[in-house]
Amino acid sequence: MYLKSMHHAAIICSNYEKSKAFYTQVLGLTIIAENYRPSRSSYKLDLALPDGGQIELFSFPTPPKRVNGPEACGLRHLAFSVQSITQMIEHIEGYGIEVEPIRVDEYTGKRFTFFQDPDGLPLELYEL
Repeated sequence: MYLKSMHHAAIICSNYEKSKAFYTQVLGLTIIAENYRPSRSSYKLDLALPDGGQIELFSFPTPPKRVNGPEACGLRHLAFSVQSITQMIEHIEGYGIEVEPIRVDEYTGKRFTFFQDPDGLPLELYEL
């Protein structure tokens, strides 16, 4: 009875169409399923990562704002592994998205950086 992997992370967005475009077009995630839930006036979009993990993107009519700052208690950020951090940064910046300068993890020596989704959720790129 041991955990095997992360199955999915769930994200609530403020603008469904904008976030759907961001996660599918900018980040290149594949749509598994898209469902509108009339009883909740909400979309649920299941997105596939290449390794089998998933992101569930939810919309609700008036979700509360995210607590500002990554140091707040709770989920800090989502990190995605990439082969080439430089190529991914160029791709993301091509959509006009600001990416922080590349840093080096002091413990692993690996390069990483941060950017934000349309709602300000911190996302990390971590080079393999």
